[in-house]
Formats: sequence, structure tokens, C-alpha cells
Amino acid sequence: MARIPALAFLLLTGIAPGYAQSTFHGDVARTGVYVSSGPVNPPSVQWTFRAAGPVVTSPAIVNGVLYIGSLSGHLYAIDQQTGQEKWNFKSRMPIASSPAVAGGTVYFVSSAGSLAAIDAATGQPRWVFAHEYEKKFEARGLHGYSPAAQTIPDAWDVFTSSPAVANGKVYYGSGDGNVYAVDAGTGVLQWKFATKDVVHASPAFANGVVYVGSYDGNFYALDAETGVQKWVFAGGQDPAIHNQVGFQSSPAVVDGTVYVGCRDAHVYALDAANGRKKWDYPTSKSWVNGTPAVRDGTVYVGTSDSSRFMALDARTGQLRFNFDARSYVFSSAALAGGMAYFGSHNGRLYAVDVKTGAAAWEFQTEASRTDP
Repeated sequence: MARIPALAFLLLTGIAPGYAQSTFHGDVARTGVYVSSGPVNPPSVQWTFRAAGPVVTSPAIVNGVLYIGSLSGHLYAIDQQTGQEKWNFKSRMPIASSPAVAGGTVYFVSSAGSLAAIDAATGQPRWVFAHEYEKKFEARGLHGYSPAAQTIPDAWDVFTSSPAVANGKVYYGSGDGNVYAVDAGTGVLQWKFATKDVVHASPAFANGVVYVGSYDGNFYALDAETGVQKWVFAGGQDPAIHNQVGFQSSPAVVDGTVYVGCRDAHVYALDAANGRKKWDYPTSKSWVNGTPAVRDGTVYVGTSDSSRFMALDARTGQLRFNFDARSYVFSSAALAGGMAYFGSHNGRLYAVDVKTGAAAWEFQTEASRTDP
């Protein structure tokens, strides 16, 4: 994974000032769709903010303030227009969870093993809910590494779950294998649901149901009020790819269908009501770790080893176009106007025409230029 010690904010021509992106991937259904248009022409850097450590999270933007976490353990509040720090909150462990902002509170999952609620105006903690523990996914013989009998932590388990705030509750997954629902105002546990392994995907919420996958290879639909399982879908179990079958991707829920990627090298479309598989698209043994973005009957998502950014027909799963990103795509695309925006491990941000798959522009970070 590339180490990125600075967060560069781009001047995005055409995006309305103060537009509120309050949660990971745009909304609690994780659709990746934004109402503002994005830049059609190459943007320029408006300001650069240097964080104290690498940044693997996405920002939330509310009322002209950008909130983002760093692996240094800092949660930053930054003025959207000037790049000046307003405050920072220091967790004792890295923050690999994209924050959610709702009701004047910033919520994030700390690698210390807790869900934190921070006052959005002051940076002061409101409450902290401690779950059992946090850890990376690990398995014997992971990625074919030796010795086969040793449990090995997964270096590619890069981010932790990002919370979804809905229905007066905060929903998130944890390295302890549980999915949690916590009261958004008080931090009191409402329910927890046990899976069989680490849950670092970000839950999606739609129509009173929480949807989330686990590294156990299963994808779950849970009643949002009670935590009772409604259905479960088992992802592929291919022993040839060395314990790489878990759901690291977060789901997107659109028009009664759940779209989600899996490390078993498939993109799945599942019926949101019963978990029945509508289609799956195989990616030639490449992980799908990013969250699908879905709009106007098309699903947009990236792959790992094959370094593709794909557009798939939302109804059939048929390929519409492939874009060569020239490196792993763990980033989840944002759809704004006629463009899809996503990042790659080569230090580039791409803008791709959603109809043709042609590149409109790309931006490369200075760190990537210096150390390709």
C-alpha cells in the first residue's frame, strides 16, 4: 500500500460550496451518487493539508467543514475553503474508518476497539462505545505464504468499517466479528450480531434493513431494529485463492438490489428482499474491494490485480466497458454529473466518462511523481 502522508484537496470546479457529504459513499445506501456536478476539465490544487500519518479514509463534508481520519490516530476538522485546521481529536490507535456526520456529531470506528462520537463543532468527545476488540483479518496460508500452519495478518486489510447513521442508531462492523447497532445519542448498545470473522465492510441501510458482508465469506441482511438475521448469502469458496474469499467490499443498495464485490473475484447482484443471486460477474481472480457505485442502470466498480475500472449492466451483469487504471483500485467511485471519479494505487485520481469509459483527465499526487 502506498503511504500517503498528506491529504490534497482539489479545486472541484462546478461543485456547489458547502454541499454536505455526510457519510462514506454519499448516503447510507452507499450508492456513490452525488447531486452536484464534478469537474469536467483537469482541476488545480486549491490547498494541501499535511496530516500526521497516511490517509486511507474518505472525508465527510458538512457546512463547509471537512472531517477525515488518519493512521496517525488523528481525526481532523478542516475548513473546506482554506484548508486550515479547525480542530483535531487524537485517538490512541490508527483511524482507518471514514467518518459519518449526523446531528452535529462525527462518528468513527477506532482501531483501539471502539466507536467514538465527537462534537462536530468543538472536537470534544460526546461518548465512546467499546466493543470487544479490533484486529486485522488473519488466516493460515494466507496468499500462499509459508509456513502453511501459521496464522498471518492480512496487510491488504487496509480499512475498518465506516458507520451508517440511520433510524436513531449507528451501525458498524468490527474486527471482533460482530455487527453493532448503538444509540446515536447516548452510545448505548441496541444489539449486536455475530458473524464468524472480521467485519470491516461498511454496512448499508435501506428500508429498515442493514446489509453487510464479513470476512467469513457470508453476506448478511439484518433487521435494523432488532438485529435478527433476515437472510444470508454465501460467497464463493475457492481453495485455490488461499483464504481470499471474504467480503471486504461494502454494498450498495439500489431499486431492490444489493450490489457488492467479493475477494472471491466476483461482483454480485442480490435480491434485497431474499438474498437470491440475480447475477455474478467474474473478474479473473481479481479481488473487488471497493464499493460499487450505481446510477441509471449501470454499476461502476474497480478490481485489484487486473487494475480495471468496470461498468456493468445493473440488470444483467454484462460488461459495458473496461478502463485500465494501471494499478490496484481499492477506492470506491463517486458519480457526479457525467463522470465517475476514483483513485488508484499509482497515486492518480481519474475522471472517467460514465457513458463511454474514456478518460476525461487524471491528477497525480506529488508524492507519486517523486516515488512512483
